[in-house]
Formats: sequence, C-alpha cells, structure tokens
Amino acid sequence: MLHGGREHGLRKPSWVNGPAWRMLPFVRALARATAGARIVVAEGRYRHQGWNGERADAARDAAEAVAELSRRTGGAPLVIVGHSMGARAALRAAADPGVTGVVALAPWCPPGEPVDHLAGTRLVFAHGTADRITSPEESLRMAGRARAAGAEACRYVLPGGDHAMLRGAALWHALTVRAACGLLGLAPLAPAATTAFALPAGSPEGLALSATAGA
Repeated sequence: MLHGGREHGLRKPSWVNGPAWRMLPFVRALARATAGARIVVAEGRYRHQGWNGERADAARDAAEAVAELSRRTGGAPLVIVGHSMGARAALRAAADPGVTGVVALAPWCPPGEPVDHLAGTRLVFAHGTADRITSPEESLRMAGRARAAGAEACRYVLPGGDHAMLRGAALWHALTVRAACGLLGLAPLAPAATTAFALPAGSPEGLALSATAGA
C-alpha cells in the first residue's frame, strides 16, 4: 500500500500525514477481506514528502520496499495498491519480477512515464471524473500505452469521484479490495476486468469501465 505525496518536498513526512491517513480505510478493508489467508498487508513509507523530479524519491523507496517484502516472504506474489503519487511509484516498482499486479487509484501519470517494463503485468486503474489534482485523461493515456507495451490493463471510471476518494468512499474501497484479491488469485476478478485483460495490445476497449457496487 503506497500513499500519495507531493510533486516536490525534501522534508521527512511527519506523523500527521494526511495522504497516509487517507489510505487507512483501504488497509483495513484489505485486511478484513484477506483475514485467514496467508496474506501480508504492508504499508509503505517514504523518506521524503515529494517525488522531486528526476530523483523520483518515491519510486526508489517503493522499489526498495518491494525488494524487502520479496525477501521477507520468500518471493511470494505481490500486488501494489497506490494512490496518486503512490500509484506512480507503484507503476514504476512493477519492474520487479515479483509484482504480479498494480491497483492505481487516481494515479499521477505525467506524459513520458515509462511503460515497457509493465509488459506481462496486470494493471487496474481507477479515476474519478471530478478529480482536479491528477488528470483522468492522462491516466487513460497511460493505461492505453501500458496495454500497447504488453500489459493487461483495465480502467474504472467513477462518476463524480474526487481525488481524495471521499465521495463514494465505499465504492472506492470495494473496487480496490476486489481488484487486489482478484490479482492475488484469492477471488474471481470482476467479469469486465477479465474481459478487458484478454483484449489485444492497443485495443481501446475496457479502458472506460463504469465502477459499480460489484466493481
């Protein structure tokens, strides 16, 4: 689980960390859904508040966290759930061969983000139409580019959803849980996602799925 952050910021995040608190309901929802299964739900932390340009601090921290989790679990399959800057970091960290899927919530996807390393990875994007912090159009383009590079991708659209994921919070939580559990093989993926994953590279279909209670 990777929370969001800032475009720039070299300070260490304080304990009063809004982006991290925002992810707590998702952590709890996933913990409840996987109770009894041999699943570890881990929360990532950053050494700096921001991405910081070419430093890509959050991506480096995410990659180190993925490597450490892989070491601790003996190479168990890993799904990364990220929000905003955390989603950008998650998509970068998916270069690790142990990552089988990414759930990118309101992802920050600026033009030029690398996608070639995502070939063979399953990606679930979700973006609210009322997001004014990160661009739904840019995440749509990122999903399309990733699919063209060989990833299996689908993208959910949440009508009226905001960047903080407070509007329709229950739907955000349900979508995330079902996607993460499906990517881990603990439960079936939503039929629409399964169909989208099976589409050929370059196909625009399945990149504008409507999010519902059944996700």
